[in-house]
Amino acid sequence: DVAGTIVGVLERDDILPRANIKAGDVLIGLKSSGPHTNGYSLIRKVFADTSLDTFIPKINSTLADALLAPHRAYYSILYPFLSEVKALAHITGGGFIENIPRVLPDDLDANIQLHSWPIPPLWNLIQQTGNIASDEMYRVFNMGIGMAIVVDKANVVEIQKLIPEETFIIGELIEGEKKTRLIA
Repeated sequence: DVAGTIVGVLERDDILPRANIKAGDVLIGLKSSGPHTNGYSLIRKVFADTSLDTFIPKINSTLADALLAPHRAYYSILYPFLSEVKALAHITGGGFIENIPRVLPDDLDANIQLHSWPIPPLWNLIQQTGNIASDEMYRVFNMGIGMAIVVDKANVVEIQKLIPEETFIIGELIEGEKKTRLIA
């Protein structure tokens, strides 16, 4: 087993999520680099009979290279505008369904628009090979979005301009019960 730990210091006023989260706030998605740290038990089951050295044209990679892509670090991208961020949801184990509600107050839901970003081919391969339902895919995996940023609707364009890579508006917050809703 290998484990890593990071310790940091933060001023109380800078702690996320902030108290000013409200209905109408927008979720901006940043790409993942692969599975990151989630879903490997299911991935092992799906590809139990496939050699990791197998080159798969659909993903333009060997299975090992696609599944073991290093986990992205988002800090350097997020740091310049953290004061404008209301919350961050790292999409790890538990996917969208379990991770986004962790940053929501009790009276809000997150509506995630499923067709608002391109799903990387690896996720389609896993879903088709394992015959996995879409809801389960979004519960287990990041589906190509590794970080969700909650921002005020009025600041979305400005924040997207500050991010030096392609971003996606993946959803919005609505009144609710601290749940994630997947909207087709």
